[in-house]
Amino acid sequence: MGHIGKRICTLAASALLATGAASAAEGSWINLYDGESTFGWTNIGNVAWSVEDGVLNGEDGDGGFLVHNATFKDFELSATIKIDGPGSLGLAVRAPMEGNTAENGGASVYIENEERKGEWHEVTVRAKGSNISATVDGEAVEGLSASNDRGHIGIQYHRYHKSRGRGPVISVKELKLRPLQVEPIFNGENLDGWNIIPDHQSEFSVSDGELHIINGNGQIETANFYRDFLLQIDVISNGDHLNSGVFFRGPQGIFWKGYESQLRNEWQRDDRTKPVDFGTGGIYGVQETRKVVSSDHEWFTKTIVANGNHMAVWINGYQVSDFFDTRPVSPEHDGKNGYVPEAGTIHLQGHDPTTNLSFKNIGLEDYNK
Repeated sequence: MGHIGKRICTLAASALLATGAASAAEGSWINLYDGESTFGWTNIGNVAWSVEDGVLNGEDGDGGFLVHNATFKDFELSATIKIDGPGSLGLAVRAPMEGNTAENGGASVYIENEERKGEWHEVTVRAKGSNISATVDGEAVEGLSASNDRGHIGIQYHRYHKSRGRGPVISVKELKLRPLQVEPIFNGENLDGWNIIPDHQSEFSVSDGELHIINGNGQIETANFYRDFLLQIDVISNGDHLNSGVFFRGPQGIFWKGYESQLRNEWQRDDRTKPVDFGTGGIYGVQETRKVVSSDHEWFTKTIVANGNHMAVWINGYQVSDFFDTRPVSPEHDGKNGYVPEAGTIHLQGHDPTTNLSFKNIGLEDYNK
């Protein structure tokens, strides 16, 4: 069982078979709690949540559920949490957005205040297939099970003796996750499994385990279709403020459709919270990135999670966008102008003659398999 200090694994060329066949691997860690805010979370109930000195605190409620909006399937979760006062803290996995976690197919690890009052504790949860296991401070938790194959991560707040005082304070110092079943969709050797849209200017090549795109405009897309998934991809912009994108749910062979997760490492003045042209990690035409985390000439990791009408993006483990698409369906499969519910290709964009980007370690966990 892995703990917080365990070596972080990323997709690497060694994860690929010599034949180019894909084998599932552990992905990169992402932070569900960013140390600053409740961005990406929904508060259900009457608990007051706030951040002070990097710690997320929940208090002054009878009961509640702080649930992360993204959906996860097979993963390892690592948390540093505590409860102080009369009540219990639950860490829920594969949970529904609403309703009773256990009754609706999820699982929870509970910490009661009588057992561990006011102390920080390390909790790990591993969910892979039908197997759910967990530890609290290195001790195994018995009897966990979940019938859901995917769901949300949530923090459950429960107060004892409602008439006596203010109730407990639940605190979270760290909460992070890494996927466990990420399959390479780029073999690092050639463009097998990818199709180039013809009659455009971009040039595509493979060397040193990297997919290179220069000139533009153009598009290279997966032969397979994906709807609900977790995608991780390493990117470098080999120029200043270059423009590109990672598209998903695109119709096959159709230029620049579906949703676009923007690639552009540019911001106004010295303020990374003011992106130019939606910024890296923004959902183009829909939601700006909340912060431009990445920089040109440096490799960075982008994580995209799409499930139903929700999508979220992390850059180097920091969540930068979170979007529920409640618009009418776009008849043209154009994510800028409406909801795109159908499965589609994942494609990489050559934008213009200045395009010069490289991609590697492209892996995906298909939630619909």
